[in-house]
Amino acid sequence: MSKARPTIADVASRAGVSKGAVSFALNGRPGLAQATVDRILAAADELGWRPSNRARSLSVSKAFALGLVITRDPAVLSSDPFFPAFIAGVESVLAPRGQALVLQVVSAGEDEEAGYRRLAQDGRVDGVFLSDLRHEDPRIDLLSELGLPAVTLNRPEGTSPFPAVILDDRPGTRAVVEHLLELGHRRIAHVAGPPAFVHATARSEAFVQTLAAAGLEPVAIEVSDFTAAGGIEATKRLLVLPQRPTAIVYANDRMAIAGLGAAQQAGLTVPDDLSVAGFDDSELAEFVHPGLTTVRADPYRFGEAAAHTLNQLIDGSGDVADVELPPAQLVVRRSTAHLEES
Repeated sequence: MSKARPTIADVASRAGVSKGAVSFALNGRPGLAQATVDRILAAADELGWRPSNRARSLSVSKAFALGLVITRDPAVLSSDPFFPAFIAGVESVLAPRGQALVLQVVSAGEDEEAGYRRLAQDGRVDGVFLSDLRHEDPRIDLLSELGLPAVTLNRPEGTSPFPAVILDDRPGTRAVVEHLLELGHRRIAHVAGPPAFVHATARSEAFVQTLAAAGLEPVAIEVSDFTAAGGIEATKRLLVLPQRPTAIVYANDRMAIAGLGAAQQAGLTVPDDLSVAGFDDSELAEFVHPGLTTVRADPYRFGEAAAHTLNQLIDGSGDVADVELPPAQLVVRRSTAHLEES
């Protein structure tokens, strides 16, 4: 027979106080001497008492959960380097607070809108993270209409009532291009992410602007979809150009690693014949051969900061300011090298 779960009454009995005092102490409310609070918390710990989220939500009209709606193919999401680390960062904040993360993976359009409406109408979450911002993103107005607190991952275009957690991709992209220029490369191509995404556009624009500052234009820009298959196909198209690029900058590591493999399969040596650079500094970037030059973002820290910011908003901590994280940084490995003109 299983042991009964300890109750507030058990904690009160152990600590020698009323149930009301236990409730005050466990909810952080003022009015008790610190010695009494310490005795109650010690009793709760000794008994292994843990709050019921259902009871907490009924007493304070909160769900004790935050939401993340992702519009990605689940098969693609499983190998994405960003979201697992981001979610780990979020959970590092939520777990000590007794909160949960509600994750929905949906297709764009009506399914996505319905997902947000369900989260709001069912009271399943207290707020949401808004990722993969798009140009003229309709979700800003949708969440405002639903009255659902939100934090945007990076700053959206136009006005937004929500605080943003910002990790600027552009300095890292500029650093990659400048690194290749210093190595003597002048025929540089770019494999971009989906143009609907604000962060993909920011990386592409930084790429073009950095070349322009050196008096150069891209050999080509191939638009892809952040997937390995997309990276391979884009690389194949670049390698058959009449003036083949000597270096390719990819908008993420997954496309870069796949593109590196495609170049090697085509008979090219990386970096002697072709320099390759990515973006993310995902776990595999260091261990492919040759190690991938890339840009290091920090999705774990991104998740931590986003969770703290969203909780501040939900807790009513006054005006919640945007959070600027350190910008992404260049990491040089062996997939890029000085150009040796034949």
